[in-house]
Amino acid sequence: MKIYNFSPGPACLSNSALNAAGEAAKEYNNSGMSILEMSHRSKEVVSLFEEGTANIKSLLSVPDNYHILWLQGGASTQFAMIPMNLIPKGGSADYIETGAWSSKAIKECAKVSNVNVIGSSKESIYNYIPKNFEQNIDSSYMHITSNNTIYGTQYKKYPKVNNPDGFLVADMSSDILSKPINVSDFGLIYAGAQKNMGPAGVTLVIIRDDLVGKNYSEIPTMLNYETHVKKKSMFNTPPVFSVFVVNETLKWLQSLGGLSEMEKMNERKAQKLYYEIERNSLFKSPIAEEDRSLMNVPFIFTDSSLNDADFLQFCDDRGLKTLKGHRSVGGFRASIYNAMPEVGVDTLIATMQDYETH
Repeated sequence: MKIYNFSPGPACLSNSALNAAGEAAKEYNNSGMSILEMSHRSKEVVSLFEEGTANIKSLLSVPDNYHILWLQGGASTQFAMIPMNLIPKGGSADYIETGAWSSKAIKECAKVSNVNVIGSSKESIYNYIPKNFEQNIDSSYMHITSNNTIYGTQYKKYPKVNNPDGFLVADMSSDILSKPINVSDFGLIYAGAQKNMGPAGVTLVIIRDDLVGKNYSEIPTMLNYETHVKKKSMFNTPPVFSVFVVNETLKWLQSLGGLSEMEKMNERKAQKLYYEIERNSLFKSPIAEEDRSLMNVPFIFTDSSLNDADFLQFCDDRGLKTLKGHRSVGGFRASIYNAMPEVGVDTLIATMQDYETH
């Protein structure tokens, strides 16, 4: 039986990336050694990082005045690292709260600086993206979470920063590489790899060069972006194997035709699934239609007396795994990232139809 993994992260990977990872774990580049054994100072690994960086720049059309960093600590470390590096003493930043991860980013910023929550959808269990908010003209930046893994909302249009000296910061952990973006619209983009880009262990940071080395205060060495820019992500031993798998994912995306083609595939998968949710008498979406994510699709029973566990078992018996909704939302959630094949979505839809009539 074919298994389809709808987990929100760590999530499914392309077969080509998985196959390459298996081979590299045994022997990398005819070196006689596993990539897991190789020094990050070796020419093979340095070349890997250079290739991964070049592939990111190519796929996302990253301008020359941005640095690519491969860091550790997940997106959660960036929650603190960003304000430590980018807010001057006595300064502040604007945050829009659209889910659990942006809420955590707000809490971490508040520990090191002043934070202004200028928009929030918390009162409605984060089922929409706030669009009416007032920015603070003296804030260093505005922070958004581009896609909300738990609640299933996604920015369709990114907000503009009013402060002429300010910039936009985005946590793109769960929709990075799912569509083309204009990197120049952002001062900094960060993304944990384990949702839409690769395995856990590496975090991508794309940072504009004028934001590096501000040194508003004394920052621990490992938490200073300048440290990693100067050493090209090699200040300490980096997550080599994770970067290898990310690079294989980047090559897979290139083979499909790049992010424009990937966006079309993602739109087609999501439209199919949302159509079935609306059509099926048993299910409904709790998310505002204009803000529905193409990556994470939560849905619930129309009748609250129905048993979630029964449907989850029905799916599990058919090879559809990890569809349980987050505990704060309930119901179900299908994470249909880049690597989820369309046939997986088709199988879920057929299962929903079978459940309706069984």
